[in-house]
Amino acid sequence: MKNSREKLVDCKRIVIKIGSSSLMHNHTNKLDLMKIEKLVRTLVDIKNTGKEVVLVSSGAIAVGRTSVGLVERPDDLSVKQACAAIGQAKLMMIYQKLFAEYSTIAAQVLITKNTITNKVSKVNAQNTFIELLHMGVIPVVNENDSVSTYEIEQVVKFGDNDRLSASVASMIHADLLILLSDIDGLYTDDPNSNPNAKFIELVEKIDANLIHMGKDSSGSDFGTGGMAAKIKAASIATKAGTDMVITNGNNIDNIYKIIHGENVGTLFLGSIK
Repeated sequence: MKNSREKLVDCKRIVIKIGSSSLMHNHTNKLDLMKIEKLVRTLVDIKNTGKEVVLVSSGAIAVGRTSVGLVERPDDLSVKQACAAIGQAKLMMIYQKLFAEYSTIAAQVLITKNTITNKVSKVNAQNTFIELLHMGVIPVVNENDSVSTYEIEQVVKFGDNDRLSASVASMIHADLLILLSDIDGLYTDDPNSNPNAKFIELVEKIDANLIHMGKDSSGSDFGTGGMAAKIKAASIATKAGTDMVITNGNNIDNIYKIIHGENVGTLFLGSIK
């Protein structure tokens, strides 16, 4: 009988989320093109095996911000939205070019909070995703930051696309959600400040203790979603029956390892199996 990890090999529909901190060079604050190219190549290769793949990509505000020469993360909402408008176009252009190099079509899908909460909009979005996947297209998803203030203001936010990716995975009935983060997975405490923090390989059920364990912080100048946001994402995904893995995005090969059943990252088991 297969264990929880081995069952991931059979996943057909996979959502992969990559955060801003995993897309940028730490010292120059510019896009890590080698990593993005490897990510694209990996996703196309996975698609070529017969699986369906959706990419949820952060980075629009970060790319726009560096494009106009802003060193620090802006505080003004209109500046953030302007950066998002600039960066989303540039980021999608890069994705389109790289996917085309591997004979694959990428489609941009911009979502707001209303897309998920409004029944009509949700059905329309769901139908679009399903049709794109049937066409062999890889959807590239982001929150529409240039018009949406939910994530930017951090009042009612998806959480650096963590919860957005979970909502997408739930909406399209994905088998697996992989969050590429700047940390190896879930720990009992922040491993950067507590050397005694223990790594958690498997979460079978999300309870109050686990939620309390999450730290709403990020060690990156670009990312906005901490571990608390990822646990909330796990709650959304697992309630819909989607398995979720948090792993380190610095190593794109972790995607292969996860879908091949290797013990990488923290696995949250879907509750409906």
